[in-house]
Amino acid sequence: RRGRRRHRRRHRRFALGLALYTLLLLLLVSYLLDYGAGGRGRAGEELLLPRRCPSLAEALGDWGWEEQRQQQQQPPPPAEAAAAGPDAAPNGTTGAAGPGSRAGGKRHIYLHATWRTGSSFLGELFNQHPDVFYLYEPMWHLWQALYPGDALSLQGALRDMMRSLFRCDFSVLRLYASPPGPRDPLALFPAAAPEGSPRNLSTASIFGWRTNKVICSAPLCPDAPRPRAEVGLVDGAACEQSCPPRALRELEAECRKYPVMVIKDVRLLELGALLPLLRDPDLDLRVVQLFRDPRAVHNSRLKAKQSLLRESIQVLRSRHRAEPRGLLRRQLLLPPAAAALAGVGGVRAHQQHRAEFFLGGALEVICQAWLRDLLLARRAPDWLRARYTQLRYEDLVLEPRATLRRLLRFADLPSPAALEDFVLNMTRGAAYSSERPFLISARDAREAVHAWRERLSREQVRQVEAACGEAMDLLAYPLSGEEGGRRGEFPYSVPAPANLAVRKHANARR
Repeated sequence: RRGRRRHRRRHRRFALGLALYTLLLLLLVSYLLDYGAGGRGRAGEELLLPRRCPSLAEALGDWGWEEQRQQQQQPPPPAEAAAAGPDAAPNGTTGAAGPGSRAGGKRHIYLHATWRTGSSFLGELFNQHPDVFYLYEPMWHLWQALYPGDALSLQGALRDMMRSLFRCDFSVLRLYASPPGPRDPLALFPAAAPEGSPRNLSTASIFGWRTNKVICSAPLCPDAPRPRAEVGLVDGAACEQSCPPRALRELEAECRKYPVMVIKDVRLLELGALLPLLRDPDLDLRVVQLFRDPRAVHNSRLKAKQSLLRESIQVLRSRHRAEPRGLLRRQLLLPPAAAALAGVGGVRAHQQHRAEFFLGGALEVICQAWLRDLLLARRAPDWLRARYTQLRYEDLVLEPRATLRRLLRFADLPSPAALEDFVLNMTRGAAYSSERPFLISARDAREAVHAWRERLSREQVRQVEAACGEAMDLLAYPLSGEEGGRRGEFPYSVPAPANLAVRKHANARR
């Protein structure tokens, strides 16, 4: 019995020692991996381990803030200071305040529109102007990153992003934009990535950069096929081939050189969201709101329904949040087949016409947002009227030169003769339809205005007018006559009111 007890005690001591030895080895290995040799391997090479919390300097370096601060503190070279004159500010600007302030004189313009209203054509006119720094739908990045957030919920983020962009601070794009090419979120990057690597955002990361005249011309692109001041559409393929990506800080420097900055976007749902920016005297923000006949908008949206499906869902998600704001709720716009089958097999019809269903519902939300903007403009104080103007697509394409001059006067810009010839030629094309609906090209203006009559059925026209009738009334778009027996015979006119914001509401529906 004594021998058995001694054997058991030895076995327990051996098991306990083995457990302690194993625990010691685990702790030792963990210590070596975390702290051993300063994080280096046996051969002295740095291990590719996940980086720990970065220092403040590294974080500021990633966003470019530290570099901007050093550039602001650094005085200009003597030659540049002498050329600037005795009244030049320390940061190289002419005046006591920097760009974007009232003393600096920089003007900012937002083109407020929605999908398929001709906003790309309107923005292209400013893109062609030699005194304008233009951005094409930069808020596209935000909508893609926050999908499927509804349009109303994203308005605050859109406004904050716009504020940063108008101050030529493009670091906000790092929150939403992705560098070109695929990214693996678990991939390990070295501590310092070289300039131009996929880790860094560049001009090639900005939506629509291939047709931007600042990015596709000197000095950002020394090998550009045409100079910046020459009026003419940019060949996207030629720009991509001739203009290598440049760092965003270089684009910011170019942005500060221009007296006028213009942003065109289609994702801000309501004008009221811009009131904090419009009140800011340092921004000197002006808004041009573009409208188009909702029937023509619906016709154009149906041609590109697959491309607009995601955006339509985001707009339609705002429907129930917008209804309690005093607007009546209506039935969603249904495609003709779905409306005919509403009583029998309605669910199946909705499935077959899913894209048209979402596009029609989104158009109704957009028309209600238009109505709110129009009513806000009618009650606007004088200071807001001075910073806001309305434009109809039909006036732009049927009277291009006169409308262009009015727009440029609103922006305090000269009207070059080459730009007037450009807008005239772009509205005198041979045809309206294009295989690529988002491609900017010369179109037949009258066909672009009246194409919806031949392409929409009478039932589709009635549905659009039922959903958008109040906004159409304020915008002087007459409703279709009930006496016409065939499609294409609806009465239509395009009056050109001097100021749509103060147009009196008609008591009787046309």
